[in-house]
Amino acid sequence: MKHLTLGLLACLLAAPSVQAQMTADVKFAPGNYGTMVNGTITGDEYFDYRLGANAGQKMFVELQATDTNGNGTIYFNILPPGSDGEAIYIGSINGNSTTIDLPDSGDYTIRVYLMGNDRDTDKTVGYNIDLSIQ
Repeated sequence: MKHLTLGLLACLLAAPSVQAQMTADVKFAPGNYGTMVNGTITGDEYFDYRLGANAGQKMFVELQATDTNGNGTIYFNILPPGSDGEAIYIGSINGNSTTIDLPDSGDYTIRVYLMGNDRDTDKTVGYNIDLSIQ
């Protein structure tokens, strides 16, 4: 029993820690309808940018990798208000630039994340996002 307890403790201590989700609210300067945001993510981290919009408006999002110690395999999804992770736009399928008609009013989330070898080997990718709502 003592060996089992020590083995379990060793497994728990060796388990990788879960990366915390990062979130930021995006606000446009008075009179502007867009902004640029930037950051870095590593491995299985993801960063959520939240911004309010109204049904019928158009959202433009363009993501570019700026520097990396891997392949720069970075994408974004757009999640509608109230989403539990379901996306209305998936960058890994549709590309890293879009203009989309917004179906509902509320807070939308642009989720930036890594895939493939960059995610699996804990690489870091810097990025810029050009973002606007009209």
